[in-house]
Amino acid sequence: MQIPRQAVLLRIFIGEDDRGPDHPLYESIVLKAREMHLAGATVLRGALGFGHSSRLHTAKILRLSLDLPLVVEIVDSEEKVNAFLPVLEGIMPSGLVTLEKVQVLQYGTSRE
Repeated sequence: MQIPRQAVLLRIFIGEDDRGPDHPLYESIVLKAREMHLAGATVLRGALGFGHSSRLHTAKILRLSLDLPLVVEIVDSEEKVNAFLPVLEGIMPSGLVTLEKVQVLQYGTSRE
């Protein structure tokens, strides 16, 4: 699988407790991205954050939150990411979604 040098980064900001149709939302997103043959997806867990509610979510022991912030990142061609967006909208009840253009320098083990 190849990714074009000029690609798009899709970032999805959600909470760890957010649910998809059958799984935690982050898992539903990654599984759907894999099913649609996107180049890859990574879930990053945050130690501290807040969203539209302004409620802090933290991993600090005194204010332990089980709903830590998560970011799902997906990089692929603009066309493939755009095709994924309606699917994402269908499984994502809330959160923040951003897109930005990126330059892919390496994908896989060989450089071109």
